[in-house]
Amino acid sequence: MHVRVGRLRAGIDGDGDGARIMRRASVVAQHGGSMTFARRTYRVAAIYGILALAPMYLLEERIGRDQPPPITHPEHFYGFVGVALAWQIAFLVIARDPVRFRPLMPVTIVEKLAFGIPVLVLFAQGRLAAAVLPFALIDLTLAVLFAAAYRATPASAAGTA
Repeated sequence: MHVRVGRLRAGIDGDGDGARIMRRASVVAQHGGSMTFARRTYRVAAIYGILALAPMYLLEERIGRDQPPPITHPEHFYGFVGVALAWQIAFLVIARDPVRFRPLMPVTIVEKLAFGIPVLVLFAQGRLAAAVLPFALIDLTLAVLFAAAYRATPASAAGTA
């Protein structure tokens, strides 16, 4: 019993896990709407990404047939799909605790721009099928939403400190 009181006292004084929990609860109370926005944005992005990317593991031949030429370097194709799926998992991690993972949010913006901008350039040059354009526009929209989530999410559990 004495240990629990000591831990409780440490938590109240700001030294233990209790203090961290209290700060996090304070952030949720103060920034609940922005935290909800960030959570939903990253969760929806992850679910969309998984649904869009996972089937690509089964579509190598069809993509080569529908959009010639056939894929000549499958390691690049599967590498792209695998890395993109890994980012979807990162989005799920961010969605669980936006304050804790806020420093990763600018990188997620870059991840979305790294696909969206080249697709627009390639399309403008006539080097890309129009069927790919909607996916780039979705990624660019997600980049804007990720930036809004970053701005709305407090910098630390202590608030804006």
